[in-house]
Order: sequence, then structure tokens, then C-alpha cells
Amino acid sequence: MFVHKKRHRSGAYSIEVLRKDRYSRKNVTVKIIGTSSNAQELLALERKAREFIDSQLGQPIPMDYHYPFEDDLESFLSGISNTQIQVIGPELIYGRLYDKIGYGGIDNEMFRHLVICRLFNPGSKLRTVEYLRQYLNKDYDVDAIYKFLDNLCFRKDKDCKKDASGKVIKPVGNDMKHDVERISYAYTKKICGGEINVVFYDMTTLYFEAAQEDDLRKTGFSKDGKHSCPQIFLGLLVTTGGNPIGYGIYEGNIHEGKTLVPMIKDLAGRHGFDHPVVIADAGLLSKKNIEDLEAEKYEYILGARVKSETAEVKEAILGMNLENGDVRCIDKANGVRLIVSMSDKRAAKDEAMRKKGLQRLEKRFQTGKLTKANVNNRGYNKYLKMDGDVSVTIDMDKFNADAAWDGIKGYVTNTKLSDTEVISNYSNLWFIERAFRMNKGDLRARPIYHRLHNRIEAHICICFTAYTIMLELERELKDANSDITLYQAGRLTKTMYQLNYKMPNSHRTKSVILQMDSKQKELYDIVLQNDAKK
Repeated sequence: MFVHKKRHRSGAYSIEVLRKDRYSRKNVTVKIIGTSSNAQELLALERKAREFIDSQLGQPIPMDYHYPFEDDLESFLSGISNTQIQVIGPELIYGRLYDKIGYGGIDNEMFRHLVICRLFNPGSKLRTVEYLRQYLNKDYDVDAIYKFLDNLCFRKDKDCKKDASGKVIKPVGNDMKHDVERISYAYTKKICGGEINVVFYDMTTLYFEAAQEDDLRKTGFSKDGKHSCPQIFLGLLVTTGGNPIGYGIYEGNIHEGKTLVPMIKDLAGRHGFDHPVVIADAGLLSKKNIEDLEAEKYEYILGARVKSETAEVKEAILGMNLENGDVRCIDKANGVRLIVSMSDKRAAKDEAMRKKGLQRLEKRFQTGKLTKANVNNRGYNKYLKMDGDVSVTIDMDKFNADAAWDGIKGYVTNTKLSDTEVISNYSNLWFIERAFRMNKGDLRARPIYHRLHNRIEAHICICFTAYTIMLELERELKDANSDITLYQAGRLTKTMYQLNYKMPNSHRTKSVILQMDSKQKELYDIVLQNDAKK
């Protein structure tokens, strides 16, 4: 008995086991093992044929036995080049999620590639060009990418012009930012069961590796610690779970409190959501913001600056003698409440931070001599006491007095929620803080190397889209009770390969995904199954 490969008109091959009849001297089919046009499957069928012969003869086939099929296979494999091996994981995983969320409705191939590349291989646009050429066989010129970024978003205040009759002329740009936000919001609403009851707002800074300022990039207080670099502010609005609603870009020296109400009104007007509870940290607490929120009939929960309250309120808070877990409420005017809570864990952290700040002061100003020009009111410099222009001491009385506030946290609200519900809702602000960490860390949204306004907006739009996809992948992994992390998923996609080849006779181009390991298969199956449910 021997293994025979039979070619069919369709281009497929059958793997058969034949034997030569001792009388007619003709080959007789003993068993047809299977049929396929896939080289890898044919190898597996050949192995099954050998195993069948072994089982029939009761002894293994000699190692020097010649299989005609192996000559064809070796010839085929020797013609495969590196350019035919393609990394397919990013498209299999991130590409499916891109389509599932609805971004596939944006009819632009380059946008798709830029978003997936940001997830798979974040970096400069030059690195993106190299990735697209090396792994996707997409030969984009970097100037073509820059031109695309120029037209991805447009700003009505600057880019829209009027003709002689006064009619607004829409620019060439696609205004894709609004399309991305519309799709993201629709998917967020779907995940939230059709209603947006609470929104979280916060801002962060993104710095530039540049020295010059312009109308957008300004030096200001940097949350990245890059005070000498021009920067922009990024405002982000999300709902429960960190699911995104929209974002805004602002000048690097703007006061973040001025952005809260205008951004919520803009997104509410475009998406049509009603009046959710607005939650933001103490950086956005101001009398003007509260007045604007109440004027627009929004309920809110804002972080309070308890040490900036009136002397009467501060005396009342300290007089409560709060212990770990205590929650108290102080009624203010017009239905507004100040809620305060106490936590031993927070107290230990506050104490550690105060002592660390004191040590920095002692080390920096150990000579006791300093001019007023070297001192500002930020951080722990408030503990410095100056006599005249040169004598500097540390005000230990003020340092010790601050210990009374260790562990106390305040919240200002006009909602009808209970005190504990207010605190519970506010604690979910970590979702938006995490969103900023994912954008700055995993997606490397900064530093930004672009200079032109439209390109900066396009870069943020790409990162926002990539973040939404990353969040959806995390949700699917969690729903499947998988132990695969986002970091591991990213690494797994980099080693999922596809072989692109031509059939030797018909010359038809075909592709086959190479065998995955167990973790890759688990990741692929999770995304594939969830994609089928959409």
C-alpha cells in the first residue's frame, strides 16, 4: 500500500491509499482519506494516510519510502517569500471590533488603518507608514497621510468661508470627528440599555515636543509635569464604565472650569440626551459652573474644597470629630448640600503626602535664605513663612494644623440622592482617570509631534476611536471570564499570521490563517462569538 495524491479539475487534491493488485497489476483504491486545496490540510491528510497504512500492515513504512506528493510540497514551500507572510491579528481582533462598534460605516480605508495601527503599534506617522508597508502591504506615502489628517476634521469658525452672497461654503474636510462621536455615543447608549443617566467629565493636558506657542498650543499648568512645553487641554465626557460620549480640545492655558457646561451643552445638543447627573472633580468646582449647571437644570455632584469653605463651615466640619467611615451632611442654600466623609486610608495617604512635601522643603531650603521671586503658592510652599525679602522659615504651626483635615473628603451636590449614593457615584470618576491613563500610556497619545491645528485634532480623533475599541475588547474579555489582559491581547495579535500564496497550476491567489496557539485561539473565539451576536 502507498499514499497517492489525485488532482481534481477544481484544483483540489484527494489523498488516497492505493495498493497494486497482484493479478491485474493495476492500482486499486483502498481508502480515500480526504480532499482539500489547502497545503496545510493536505499534509495532515497525508499523515492520516500513513497512520492507516501502519495500522493495516502492522509495521511502519520504511523511512526511505518515496511519496510523490512531498516533491510537489517542497517545490511549493521553497517558493514562499517573507512578503507572503502577513500579520493578520490586528485586523482579526481590532478590525472586527472596529466594524462591530460601527466605525466601518465611515467609508475610509486609511482612517481604519491608522486607528488599528494606533492599537497595535502606536507611534509617529512615519512609523505608521513603515508598519502599513511591512505588515499590511499597504504602500502609503507619508505626505498622503498628512494630507488625510488635514482633511479629517474641520473647524467651522476658521475653515468655513462665505461666498459673495453670504452663503457658507463647507470646506473639503470630512468633519469625521462628529461621525466618530456619533457612532461612539450610539454604541455607548446601546451598552447602557438605551439611557444615559450619569456623565463624568474631566480634563488632562497633552504636551508637545516643541518650543514655540501658537493659538492652540500654550504653556500652562501641566498635569504631565512638562511645564516648559506647549500643551493643549483635552476634555473627555464618559458615562458609567468609562464608555465614551465625546471630547473637546482647548488652548493649553485655558481655565478648565470654563469648559464644563459648554461641552456638555454641545454634546447634548448633537446627541440628543436629556439631563443626566453631571459628576466632576474639585478642579471644576466654581460658583460660575454651579450657576450655569443650575440655570440649565442639571443635577450635579462635584468634588468640594473643604478647606476653602467659610470659617463657620470649616469649624462645623472639624467639630463633627469624624471617624473612619463617618458621613455627614451640611445643608447649604437652594437645596445644595455639602457632604463630608472620613477615611483612615485616605488620612494615612494625606499624612504621608504632607510629610513628603515637608521633607522636600527642608532639603531645598536648608540654608533658610530665599528671595520672594523663588517662591510660589503651589504645592507645599504654603508652609513657608517669609520675613522681609531674605529670611525663610517653615511654618510648623500651619503644617500641624493641616493634620486635622487628613482623611476628610467633601462633595457638593443638588441631587436628591442619599449621602452614600452621592459618594458612591463620585467614586466612579476613576473611570475617566483610567481613560486618560490608557490614552497616554497604551495608545501613546502624547507627546504630540504635529504642529497644525487640523492634524492635532485628527490625532486626538484617532486616539479616541482606538480607546473605544480597546474598552470594548476589555468588556468582551471580562464577559467571557477570560484571564487575558489588554496588554496580553495586544501581544497575541502581533503573532497571528496569514500566508498569501498562488496555486501552482491555476495561479489563483489564496490566503490561509496559520495555526494559532491556545491563547490566540481563545482570544479569536471570544471576539468572533461576540461579533456574531451583534
